[in-house]
Amino acid sequence: MTRAQFDRKEVIEKSIDLFWQNGFSATSMKQVVQKTGLKPGSIYLAFGNKEALFREALESYARKRMAQMHRVLDEAPSVGEGIVRILEGIVEESTKENYCSCFLIKTRLELAAEGNDLYEFASSKLGEVEELLESYLKKECNKQVSQRRAASLMLHMFGTRVYGYQKGSERRIREGLREGLPWLPWE
Repeated sequence: MTRAQFDRKEVIEKSIDLFWQNGFSATSMKQVVQKTGLKPGSIYLAFGNKEALFREALESYARKRMAQMHRVLDEAPSVGEGIVRILEGIVEESTKENYCSCFLIKTRLELAAEGNDLYEFASSKLGEVEELLESYLKKECNKQVSQRRAASLMLHMFGTRVYGYQKGSERRIREGLREGLPWLPWE
């Protein structure tokens, strides 16, 4: 018996889109089968179950977002300017027609009451984002200030992601970010 041949990365990308839009609980295996074009047996053979596929989707999403943040921060003239660019990118995303917040934040909100392994996994990935921000902030601030500012940035990012669902909120989000993060070099 030969194994089915498919592009694992492509299946994960399609799964990210599906889970990101619907959430873990509201996504059925039938929808996964339809979206990926794979047969149920192939999905179970390759990934084990829906939870394992979801975990790989979260991991892939988190890895890409972290790489994107590293690029922005590395290319910016200063850490503060890099952070402003990241925040502006989040605001810009919120203006898109089919805005869908952040996959990690949505997962954490969806699964908060359950507190299961997927919730913990999404939380750990968000913790990695905070650690990344703190590591860059340490280049310009002491440890305590870096920790406080990284936590503040996470709060503002979470808020921006959720507030972004309100149509026409772009101006208010920018005003709120400038008010709440006066230490950043806003233009």
